[in-house]
Amino acid sequence: WKQPGCPSVGKQVNKLFIHPMEYYSTKEMSCQEIEANCLHKIFLQNCVAGVDPSLQAENRIPGPSQTTAAAPKQQKPRPTNSRDERFRSDVHTEAVQAALAKYKERKMPMPSKRRSVLVHSSVETYTPPDTSSASEDEGSLRRPGRLTSTPLQSHSNVEPWLDRVIQGSSTSSSASSTSSHPGGRPAAAPGASAAPPAAAPGASAATLTGPVAHAHIDLHSAPPDVTTGLVELPHCERPQLASVRGVPRGYSGSVLETAGGVPVNSRVSSKIQQLLNTLKRPKRPPLKEFFVDDFEELLEVQQPDPNQPKPEGSQTAVLKGEPLAVGTAWPPSLLAALQRWGTTQPKAPCLTALDTAGKAIYTLTYGKLWSRSLKLAYTLLNKLTSKNEPLLKPGDRVALVFPNSDPVMFMVGFYGCLLAELVPVPIEVPLTRKDAGSQQVGFLLGSCGVALALTTDACQKGLPKAQTGEVAAFKGWPPLAWLVIDGKHLTKPPKDWHPPARDAGAGTAYIEYKTSKEGSTVGVTVSHASLLAQCRALTQACGYSEAETLTNVLDFKRDAGLWHGVLTSVMNRMHVVSIPYALMKVNPLSWIQKVCSYKARAALVKSRDMHWSLLAQRGQRDVSLSSLRMLIVADGANPWSISSCDAFLNVFQSRGLRPEVICPCASSPEALTVAIRRPPDLGGPPPRKAVLSMSGLSFGVIRVDTEEKLSVLTVQDVGQVLPGADVCVVKVEGTPYLCKTDEVGEICVNSSATGTAYYGLLGITKSVFETVPVTAGGAPVSDRPFTRTGLLGFIGPDNLVFVVGKLDGLMVVGVRRHNADDIVATALAVEPMKFVYRGRIAVFSVTVLHDDRIVLVAEQRPDASEEDSFQWMSRVLQAIDSIHQVGVYCLALVPANTLPKAPLGGIHISETKQRFLEGMLHPCNVLMCPHTCVTNLPKPRQKQPEVGPASMIVGNLVAGKRIAQASGRELAHLEDSDQARKFLFLPDVLQWRAHTTPDHPLFLLLNAKGTVTSTATCVQLHKRAERVAAALMEKARLSVGDHVALVYPPGVDLIAAFYGCLYCGCVPVTVRPPHPQNLATTLPTVKMIVEVSKSACVLTTQAIMRLLKSKDAAAAVDVRTWPTILDTDDIPKKKVASIFRPPSPDLLAYLDFSVSTTGILAGVKMSHAATSALCRSIKLQCELYPSRQIAICLDPYCGLGFALWCLCSVYSGHQSVLVPPLELESNVSLWLSAVSQYKARVTFCSYSVMEMCTKGLGAQTGVLRVSATPWAPALVLNWAPGNSGKVVEAGTYTQILPGVKVIIAHTETKGPLGDSHLGEIWVSSPHNATGYYTVYGEEALHADHFSARLSFGDTQTIWARTGYLGFLRRTELTDASGERHDALYVVGSLDETLELRGMRYHPIDIETSVVRAHRSIAECAVFTWTNLLVVVVELDGLEQDALDLVALVTNVVLEEHHLVVGVVVIVDPGVIPINSRGEKQRMHLRDGFLADQLDPIYVAYNM
Repeated sequence: WKQPGCPSVGKQVNKLFIHPMEYYSTKEMSCQEIEANCLHKIFLQNCVAGVDPSLQAENRIPGPSQTTAAAPKQQKPRPTNSRDERFRSDVHTEAVQAALAKYKERKMPMPSKRRSVLVHSSVETYTPPDTSSASEDEGSLRRPGRLTSTPLQSHSNVEPWLDRVIQGSSTSSSASSTSSHPGGRPAAAPGASAAPPAAAPGASAATLTGPVAHAHIDLHSAPPDVTTGLVELPHCERPQLASVRGVPRGYSGSVLETAGGVPVNSRVSSKIQQLLNTLKRPKRPPLKEFFVDDFEELLEVQQPDPNQPKPEGSQTAVLKGEPLAVGTAWPPSLLAALQRWGTTQPKAPCLTALDTAGKAIYTLTYGKLWSRSLKLAYTLLNKLTSKNEPLLKPGDRVALVFPNSDPVMFMVGFYGCLLAELVPVPIEVPLTRKDAGSQQVGFLLGSCGVALALTTDACQKGLPKAQTGEVAAFKGWPPLAWLVIDGKHLTKPPKDWHPPARDAGAGTAYIEYKTSKEGSTVGVTVSHASLLAQCRALTQACGYSEAETLTNVLDFKRDAGLWHGVLTSVMNRMHVVSIPYALMKVNPLSWIQKVCSYKARAALVKSRDMHWSLLAQRGQRDVSLSSLRMLIVADGANPWSISSCDAFLNVFQSRGLRPEVICPCASSPEALTVAIRRPPDLGGPPPRKAVLSMSGLSFGVIRVDTEEKLSVLTVQDVGQVLPGADVCVVKVEGTPYLCKTDEVGEICVNSSATGTAYYGLLGITKSVFETVPVTAGGAPVSDRPFTRTGLLGFIGPDNLVFVVGKLDGLMVVGVRRHNADDIVATALAVEPMKFVYRGRIAVFSVTVLHDDRIVLVAEQRPDASEEDSFQWMSRVLQAIDSIHQVGVYCLALVPANTLPKAPLGGIHISETKQRFLEGMLHPCNVLMCPHTCVTNLPKPRQKQPEVGPASMIVGNLVAGKRIAQASGRELAHLEDSDQARKFLFLPDVLQWRAHTTPDHPLFLLLNAKGTVTSTATCVQLHKRAERVAAALMEKARLSVGDHVALVYPPGVDLIAAFYGCLYCGCVPVTVRPPHPQNLATTLPTVKMIVEVSKSACVLTTQAIMRLLKSKDAAAAVDVRTWPTILDTDDIPKKKVASIFRPPSPDLLAYLDFSVSTTGILAGVKMSHAATSALCRSIKLQCELYPSRQIAICLDPYCGLGFALWCLCSVYSGHQSVLVPPLELESNVSLWLSAVSQYKARVTFCSYSVMEMCTKGLGAQTGVLRVSATPWAPALVLNWAPGNSGKVVEAGTYTQILPGVKVIIAHTETKGPLGDSHLGEIWVSSPHNATGYYTVYGEEALHADHFSARLSFGDTQTIWARTGYLGFLRRTELTDASGERHDALYVVGSLDETLELRGMRYHPIDIETSVVRAHRSIAECAVFTWTNLLVVVVELDGLEQDALDLVALVTNVVLEEHHLVVGVVVIVDPGVIPINSRGEKQRMHLRDGFLADQLDPIYVAYNM
């Protein structure tokens, strides 16, 4: 067992090997418990190779270029003959190795991770791999890598965990997106030693000294692969990862291009290429041709495979157990037996308790048990009162809270309750207030109406306390009184007192808890009659006799430990030696030593206990197991128990263990013991073993397979049914028909010894405890109901029962059934030692898109590198795929010791599942494989032939539907043309208002505190505009028609500058000022607009002027090329000689520049005529008059926001309360309080403002409601550059502005569409813009955006295309004239839509789903790249929680949109770029992602 370079092994091998799948199913095993299976595997792999492992380890041949360190002194090799052929029984490991050997390692893109996530925490919190109580015997496991390879021993003196932390933290963030820490070594072909990895630029590798420097230069060539026995695996080709961003190694040829034609030679794009290559592999049969547009039918229904195996046997019959022996003098009840032994044999030992050193600390005699139980019963009934009433009445439930180390007090408590006719409910000791599943236990106690808990002095002291010194209230628990039952607290009953117990047959004796697959805890009630029948049946089946000794390693509070060790033992006056779990951790041999020293006739263990003892037995020559006549293996039904039994027998046969002694049994909380193997002297048949085809089992069919096949499950029988029981096997789903002989079903039992109900739950009780199995003809097989056991199995030859799984672990994927335990066993057979921490793996299924999806969560060893994890994950996927033919949906690795633990240290599966679904698992590695697993997606859509020019148009019907066109009210009827002519030019309007109503206030600007910072009346605005005009003409010497860029923060200065330009005939261009904290990204946009608009001058404030010329600005743009920059802060008071009057209304008034969501910068030309027409429509729609006040919370730089800030108030004369949206960041209620304070009839805002308010003010709605006056609907604005502003009334649709005509056109044929059809919105109105001034980013931008015509129908009208998708629909609402009006629904921008699987998706819909998926998702943006859907998520939380989001994002998009996410990118808040209108710039984001510029926290490539 010595491996070169291992710390000394000595007695420490004892933990080396624990069974594959430890305790996942029964949920009892602590982290100490398993050291995954390794010894077993080392054996296997080497036995396959035909070499004795102890010899092979000694003269292991190092890899070609490796130097072997001098191995420490070897131990004497043991002779080979002690292991015979039986040792190879674990077919499973060999199958896994063989399966992996078949695969050539696939190139899978590895997730990239930011360094800070890699090193989860600082050195202080990074504990050594094992600081638990068992650490002294784990020296041999410190460095898993040494077991398979012998690299340079340069840093064996450094604790590997420390070494990893130093390595991780020594690098700088410049390499933060590389995916392996500098110690991760590039793969190299075996034989050639790999070059040391290139150090990241900022990592200053040269300065690293000491062990860490060696760590970097470890020359690892590929270690010899022991995992495959003799098969040499082709060395895995993994993508080599560049340590330096943007310089991929080995991908020189893959220069991809982004949408804008920018070559992207980046690591991300090469990984995506790899992902695509992986996904191209034909993995699953192609989907059937079909598509029905109805939600449920939408999904592909998996058609049963015509070749799948079907059961062919005859129908099974009910199997009857032997009758309960008649003529034996059974005691009439358990308490009668206790009374008899307690009075006639008071000195007989009943129970011996051991301490953690293995010493007997106390032996409870039958006399003591009887007298103490009586005292307790008396105290419970007579000494406890509440409000002068006795606290307890017969039949009340009482919780028993005793630690696993105190069986004596538990037994006294249990029998005391029975004597007092109270119902004991044993539960685990709650260690903290938030134990896994503790809330569910509280639910159980509450539903049982428990008000009192019994415990011991020591245990009570250890419970968490509240401030008052009382035991703290646990989450979800009912209020409990705690009673300490140590002797001194009890009262001796008077001589004449007799317990009331009558052992009423049907009355409840005790309640045993059970945790279901979903995590709910229920109580199984066991009646006095069942209790007695169970004890009698076990006595007969196990042949227990008076005064026998039994050693018990199991939990005595429930299950077999309780039935054998506390109940049946008392009936037979047996002596039980109880071995606490803590002692087994320290000395796994303790139970064997006790069997030997007490000459025990029977022992009660689980397969893991046998494993542990195998490891520890080396030096123990003197133990003998010859006294044992029964070794009961309580979990004999699990897939891994057979190899434990075989290996154990093989080693201990020489110590007196007889093969027929090993007796596996099967049990369930509902049915208690179902079957147990009998020794031949009790008339049992010889044991059998079945080698079954795994794929047959997945279809529920038994096919015996030869052991050569890869995917087989080997199971042992669990003996015969209990005496007095009838057993049958029924179909798992639907009506309980009897199964055929070669079919797997659920085992059902009818006997007087099963549980009777789930306490207080009548509905599920009926379906489980009162099942009536029927024959194929529908006739009931018996007049008595059966109890479902939750065990899946069949009845084999000699009427032996075989169990192949549990209903709790059943996962139905498609039409096939898989057992969680089997999958755990397969995963563990993949290099378990090197990787999984103590074999702790949980497997469960989650429902996504109407099917179970398998999730596997494992704890990884603290010293596993990224490369190891990823390689292990991909191999596990392959092993499970080839052995079970099923895909794993999600594989997650969590740091060691972080999965929630069950009471005895096992993994709490349901709690793990809960955390996974809530995003609280905090994995350190995740691999999702939705592409492989999800095979029921809707079929991609074929394009439907659309209505073309040839189709009939009759009147205004197209293809039988009303043409989708609508218009607002006619402008002509609404106002006299006189006024329209007078108001044609805005500068004229302003002069007229300054003359007629000089002191009428037009604007009020508010700051974050809600105070007015500046105002402007008509005359003030006019005078300020004149000054600006004078400055432009004199200082800047501009002529009419020159373009001027206005770079101002939102405020009155901006409005004055705008009119100043119009006064001197210049064309204003409003530009959002650069952000001082983010010049690098915002300044280039400003510069670009200034250049593209050919501005001859920039008007701005002094502060911004300094910013534009600052050093920081020079780093972002060429500051020497700015045009003239004028600041308007203190310009002289001057009048202009004459104010410019445009010669024609079609002259250009201003340019409206905006960046579309797709990143295209476009400037739209607005003429004076269009400007005034727009103002007129808004005035009429919103009924704006000089007496009105409106509140505007929009940005003033483009689109409707600009129109409302700069144009409308001057045109209509109303007063505008201006609220810059930026101010909301520091005061969320600013906008709504302004609306309320100024009693605004109308307010305008954007969706982002509304969202900010709802998020920020959700809790304060009460306060707001009081202060808000009734106001007209808020107007939420949607605006497309270059055409009518469509004003959206809050709700979902738009009412169309006066004078506007709208039609919905087909996006490709440009023909008109029918009512309710989705198409592009086209608009015709007097205020349409005249065209693009210039378009930057896509020169081919079509003229038809402004002058489109329909391809058929009304081909005369000229329309502007909005670029928005939407539809028109007749509503039931009427407008002012009494007409039903048409509502226009805007769905989203056409440029943005994603074409996936033949369907159109809007990013915003997917993003909304994603943002709802987890509370830490602040924002989300999606885009596609090479047909993969990429989801970028901003994480508002801790970096180490980032990986929780991967699975949740994938789930929600699958569920709600039927799309498989290709890549999930998790970034910091604020990374998703947003344009001036608050819209996401998805294309910029895409380019940044492909060019490796996002510095993501984590990138997951879904397989």
